[in-house]
Amino acid sequence: MSKSKKSTLEVKGAVVTVLSGKDSDYISLTDIAKFKNPDHADDVIRNWLRSRTTVEFLGVWERLNNPGFNPVEFDGIRMQAGLNSFTLTPRQWIEKTGATSITSQAGRYGGTYAHKDIAFEFGMWISPEFKIYLIKEFQRLKEDESNRLSLAWNLNRTLSKLIYRIPPMQCRRVCSAHPI
Repeated sequence: MSKSKKSTLEVKGAVVTVLSGKDSDYISLTDIAKFKNPDHADDVIRNWLRSRTTVEFLGVWERLNNPGFNPVEFDGIRMQAGLNSFTLTPRQWIEKTGATSITSQAGRYGGTYAHKDIAFEFGMWISPEFKIYLIKEFQRLKEDESNRLSLAWNLNRTLSKLIYRIPPMQCRRVCSAHPI
């Protein structure tokens, strides 16, 4: 994701990072997984990806939202999903299928992020109660952002109106008397 704004939510005591980009929001699966197992969040995500229903859900989402999705590779993954020997990491999913629903970065400030639709589904896998709280907190965050943007827009509009109404001669006298 290029140029994204970072926010945080508190969901049942867990701090969850949200990256808001130009077109969509990505929520940290790593932070959500830490709610279930703080020491091995990556294992929680991999276990979720092993499920056949998870793989099918991701495939449907990608088909609807990603024109670059590779359905041939997806079919191979789908056939193996759910078997005892099947394993899948977020990076493998991304590389094999060209997925955009999940992003994964290694390192200190890395982690696995997923589109909000996917993250809510992951929250359900963690627990139905967690999913409800995650959705409520996400909605609250979006309402707060909307209110702040609305306030800034109204303030700019009001200032523009005031400046526009000051007659030019009066503006010169006021501006020269009070230099910035």
